[in-house]
Amino acid sequence: MALSRCHFDAHPGTVSLSPSPRSTVTRLRERARTDRADLHAVLDAGLVCHLGLVRDGAPVVLPTGYGRVDDTVYVHGSTGAGYLRIADGAPVCLTVTHVDGVVYARSAFHHSVNYRSAVVHGTARRVTDPGERWSALRAITEQLAPGSWEHARRPDARELAATAVFALELAEASVKVRTGPPGDDDEDIAAGGRWAGVLPVRQAFGAAETCPTLPSDTDPPAHVRSR
Repeated sequence: MALSRCHFDAHPGTVSLSPSPRSTVTRLRERARTDRADLHAVLDAGLVCHLGLVRDGAPVVLPTGYGRVDDTVYVHGSTGAGYLRIADGAPVCLTVTHVDGVVYARSAFHHSVNYRSAVVHGTARRVTDPGERWSALRAITEQLAPGSWEHARRPDARELAATAVFALELAEASVKVRTGPPGDDDEDIAAGGRWAGVLPVRQAFGAAETCPTLPSDTDPPAHVRSR
């Protein structure tokens, strides 16, 4: 699933491909999307991203929560985390992927998945402005648990001091999508005898489970039930 590098042009709602050697699509270019809205949609639909960086000379990929505000993605973590101590100003790569279906082909070679995937390259910037930090933490909370920023207690001074927030601009980003049936070879289609198609993959939330420290008859709030 190689992805192309993109940069935003001056026209709202569009993304222009960049000829960067490290990220230009060289295979299945028709799967690349060139609209900013597609990139935002992939990011906004996710719950967890994977953040790649180099630590002590070796690559590290970490799953973490995130949030988007306009064309900036934010991640956060404990100030005691080793990777956060080196992330300020370091090159990073953030990815979000959704698997929408398993594609069964007539040949093993053409088995695939239907997916939506975004990759963001850039330099991590440690957020120190109090207003931006507050906005970033709100975005991260709402990405995972919509409605919780208004319902839950906000971070206090001690919690804020223990939390590091990093920003990654969507200036170098890409999105790629596969949809539809398998791309079998004509001779395999003509031969018949083998099933082919797509097994859809869907994410669903189950019934909310109330914390045991609450009364057992406490109903979940509306922002939880609505999911």
